[in-house]
Amino acid sequence: MCGCPPDHDHNHDQDHERAKAASSQASNPVRRQVLTAALAAGAAAVAGVATRPARAETDPYAAPKEPALPASDLVLDRKRSALVVTDPQVDFLSPEGVTWGVVGESVERHGTVANIERLFQAAKAAGMTVAVSPHYYYPTDHGWRFSGPLEKLMHKIGMFDRKGQLTLDGFEGSGADFMPQYKPYIHDGETIVASPHKVYGPENNDLVLQLRKNHVDQVILAGMSANLCVEAHMRELLEQGFEVAVVQDATAAAMLPEGDGYLAAITNFRYMANAVWTTEDTVKRIAA
Repeated sequence: MCGCPPDHDHNHDQDHERAKAASSQASNPVRRQVLTAALAAGAAAVAGVATRPARAETDPYAAPKEPALPASDLVLDRKRSALVVTDPQVDFLSPEGVTWGVVGESVERHGTVANIERLFQAAKAAGMTVAVSPHYYYPTDHGWRFSGPLEKLMHKIGMFDRKGQLTLDGFEGSGADFMPQYKPYIHDGETIVASPHKVYGPENNDLVLQLRKNHVDQVILAGMSANLCVEAHMRELLEQGFEVAVVQDATAAAMLPEGDGYLAAITNFRYMANAVWTTEDTVKRIAA
């Protein structure tokens, strides 16, 4: 798929990308530590809450034993389906990212990083359409005259910052860059990289147009973060008439005193998505 010579070593490429990313992030440790003091107390407060069952189950995220809602009847058709991954970027998914202090536990619990890569691998092997909806902020975005609480925090910590819309200066290995292990799939010349979304949903980028132009009306949705960009993308894609299957363990969310983002998201996924699948189930469906 990548067009490389037969003896090309992708593992070497990925190791090289990881090294560059680590070097870039290490050069700016202050950026990674901005959240530490402000959120340490919050993480401790949430730790106890997260271990208490929301229902009778030990796992607060477990599906209900006796669902009240109808079961999914989505039948995947690869010819009209796409894998859509939101924000597969360093600032969300790497210990070097600025949000790791509040999302890291959830990312590790669900195996999010590895599961997203499994989805990329499966979709590419099946010849499916693959699209990425990234999140970038440019210097002019910091001039917004009003913002919600999370927008204010993202701007304050420099999350997803780029130096400009028309330059890649300082981009490679930064928090806004893609995770190194995903780059062979994203940079293969076939993956659709949509224009950036700015808040949470795809209403103001070209993702829907790109999917329509590829005759896609079924979406397998994964990425970050569960109760923010993933849920916002799910809602808008449903409104646009797509069938949407959310991959529940290929996402994660922040845990703050204000609440457990993943718990909020999984509830709404079950209420609204056409299907909620695991990575294992999704890979099998793609390969079938």
